[in-house]
Amino acid sequence: MSGAAPPTTTHLLYLHGFRSSPQSMKAAKMAAWAAAQPGLTWWCPQLPPSPAEAMALVREGTRHWPAGRRAVMGSSLGGFYATALAGDGGWRAVLINPAVHPARDLAKYIGEQTAWHDPQTRFFFRPEFIAELETIDPGAPREPAAVQTWIAQGDEVLDWREMAARHAATELHVLEGGDHALSSFDAHRDAMLRFLRLPHDSHPPAERHACD
Repeated sequence: MSGAAPPTTTHLLYLHGFRSSPQSMKAAKMAAWAAAQPGLTWWCPQLPPSPAEAMALVREGTRHWPAGRRAVMGSSLGGFYATALAGDGGWRAVLINPAVHPARDLAKYIGEQTAWHDPQTRFFFRPEFIAELETIDPGAPREPAAVQTWIAQGDEVLDWREMAARHAATELHVLEGGDHALSSFDAHRDAMLRFLRLPHDSHPPAERHACD
């Protein structure tokens, strides 16, 4: 007899990137999808600018989520946070163009910033946030078999080679071209849902991509 089927995911978290919000393209599409899934707990919080506060918010908000039935999707800086969260165990994770060295890359953004989806919203990215990112840094995923990573070679913000090297042990999808926002998200969503053990189209995955 075959082994028991893996447990279905019942709780899904989405973590947005730097200067982003739950209004981002991918977050909004996932929120609409989640609203049509009976019995699914969905959460996409607005993350505070402080990385330490962001991680504290997420960990407290998911503290009672059942291990083995919880999943996280994270994009850019949210992918960095998702990697750290998945390191706690009991998570499946999908990472989309995940930040690898945010302490290095975000140092040039110290100062007042505006939110991408609401330029009237301003926040201050403080110097001490760089040290918080260094403290959080999870390195490579601790449970790579539970992580699926999507990387666009055409990412205009992050170096796809750094991302691919950090996540080489995960189920890695490196896409030719593309962009940081992963505008082709719709074409890959079912493969992401399938990996996260969530409802998806029953047809088999599309042709595999470069460096899969």
